Amino acid sequence: MNRARLAERPAVAPARTAPPGLRAPTDWATPAMRARIRRRYAAERRFRRLGLAAVALSAGFLLFLLATMLAQGLSGFTETRLRVPVDLAAAHLRITPAQLSERRADLALAGAGLEAVVENAASRRYGAPGLLSDGAWLRVRDAIKADPALLRQHATFDLPVSSALDLAAKGKGTADATALVARLRAQGALSRHLNLAFLTDADSTDPTRIGIWGAFLGSLMTLAVTLALAFPIGVLSALYLEEYAPRNRWTDLIEVSINNLAAVPSIIFGLLGLAVFLGTFGLPRSAPIVGGLTLALMTMPVIVIAGRNAIKAVPPSIRDGALAIGASPVQVVFHHVLPLALPGILTGTIIGMARALGETAPLLMIGMRAFIAAPPTGLTSPATVLSVQIFLWSDQVDRGFVEKTSAAIIVLLAFLLAMNGLAIYLRNRFETRW
Repeated sequence: MNRARLAERPAVAPARTAPPGLRAPTDWATPAMRARIRRRYAAERRFRRLGLAAVALSAGFLLFLLATMLAQGLSGFTETRLRVPVDLAAAHLRITPAQLSERRADLALAGAGLEAVVENAASRRYGAPGLLSDGAWLRVRDAIKADPALLRQHATFDLPVSSALDLAAKGKGTADATALVARLRAQGALSRHLNLAFLTDADSTDPTRIGIWGAFLGSLMTLAVTLALAFPIGVLSALYLEEYAPRNRWTDLIEVSINNLAAVPSIIFGLLGLAVFLGTFGLPRSAPIVGGLTLALMTMPVIVIAGRNAIKAVPPSIRDGALAIGASPVQVVFHHVLPLALPGILTGTIIGMARALGETAPLLMIGMRAFIAAPPTGLTSPATVLSVQIFLWSDQVDRGFVEKTSAAIIVLLAFLLAMNGLAIYLRNRFETRW
């Protein structure tokens, strides 16, 4: 009997009827609705695949950039040296040990012909001219200053080779230079060393003598001026606009102006710095103080926007509770709201400073593209920054500047990653979950 009743049941349940005036409920068991659900799931799977493909493509481009920079730039942190025996006793340099103890020791050694002695020693030993870099004799000069007894000895020095030989030793030179390098290697005269001078010297016309310390120090000074001006002014502006400013047309105009300034091209701020700081106030060109003032104008809107968002994220109950226990409005802001919003403010500030570190156009407008052969000694000294230094080296004809440019880019990227990593750490370390 049960089988007969089951046989009498229809294969598909009849559609439900709704009372008059009400929408009929959706029957998800119908073939049409099941097909619709399958299309939805298929669209979701396609969207996920597209998202993963976009992430993979972005990661691929990033890895390609990093791999290219590392492949071209890691060799810039090393140098090739040639073992050169120099008979300083037979050279009869007209210099006394007393002259080496004076402040003019460098001038005395240069005037005695030490450079020619070192160059001739390398040429006689290996039978080819132009083997050493322009600053190779400076290594011998420093050794003599440290030990004047070398003037009466026959000593051997490991000296940096010329740019052409250095490139050939790294597999990037011409056929003639490569053949000469092979002959020198067969004699055991070449060696590879870490190029510490690249991290401690300033700019030079010889790619074997250039360094990033001058540009790095200029970047630090410029960012210090930028931070000292943009951070307090930006934070106080954000506090005023969010906590004290009346809601009227003038406040709306200020907010729109700040948002627009954050999107203005950076070269506009360079033109402003050129007209105001150099043209009106007469500040020195190519100085960290001018670069810091210009970058502060560009960074301040970013700090104001980040500060307002961080202050707005503090729950109103914090303010109400502080006012309820007798705190003044100023105490509420500076004792409760600002400390809780500070992690977000610091994160936005560091990101804005990282953007300022990589800027080139505004600094070119104020003249920070000069050839600076010595590190800056103050905020008004001539200086350049890492981004501009990379731009200047990339425009050089000598092929030896290519790897140095890539090496400087690696330093700049490491600096940027460190600043962004610090921002992430501060956000995770001091973030408060409400």
